[in-house]
Amino acid sequence: MIVCRREGPGEFPETPTAKTPTRGEVNVRGVTSAGRQLQLASSYTRGQSFPGRRGERPAPYREYEQRLARLELPPPATAGGPGLWEVMKARRTLRTYRPDALTLAEVAQLVWAAQGITGGDLRLRTVPSAGALHPFELFLVVNRVEGLEPGLYHYHVPSASLEFLRRGELGADLARASLDQEMMARAALNVALAAVVGRATWRYHERAWRYMYLDAGHIMQNLALAATALGLGLCPIGAYYDGEVDALFGLDGEAETVMYMASIGRQS
Repeated sequence: MIVCRREGPGEFPETPTAKTPTRGEVNVRGVTSAGRQLQLASSYTRGQSFPGRRGERPAPYREYEQRLARLELPPPATAGGPGLWEVMKARRTLRTYRPDALTLAEVAQLVWAAQGITGGDLRLRTVPSAGALHPFELFLVVNRVEGLEPGLYHYHVPSASLEFLRRGELGADLARASLDQEMMARAALNVALAAVVGRATWRYHERAWRYMYLDAGHIMQNLALAATALGLGLCPIGAYYDGEVDALFGLDGEAETVMYMASIGRQS
């Protein structure tokens, strides 16, 4: 997926120049790259013993008791529409949108494509997940959706409904926290994928981080294809100030943290 950024020069800080690591910075097998350290620390080797599960399994979904309201969504369409190959060919990353609002039915279709239940229990969803653990929660920053007040919402998977968490025009705040990517303020809807880390590390320990990144990709691709099928534009977003974005969604950045976002609107 493409990481979106504003057009024009100087929109991001300069990339820092690499420096020679000090002795204290060399840790995992002498490797200094954080990404490579994770790859090594989470590697499997033939003959190794695998650690067991850590205590009690975390809850498989998030539910907010302190919410303003819970809003039912229309049932998703599961038949008709454009063909899969046609949608895959048409998918593009789009950063400019018309000012029109989305419909509630379109939002219902998008969140179902991302995390909808497709079988008899919570493990069977529209996307694959390592061990069927589904560690991601969906948050929505609504700017313009028919029938919804602007504000912050959470998708409650078991009931396929939205939990209304906070009123307000949050699009501009989210754009500032996302390296000033202004399309997030202009989009009708922004979606954030937040990992509940313990839901995956409970079973897979360090390896869980690899799986969470993969799961985020599965979800985003479904969102992108669903948006394309609905005639909407979507831009995947991976560039943001992590602490600021987590704070906006009320997450601590450790047990729960945003890993991927998307802006969505009507194609201009």
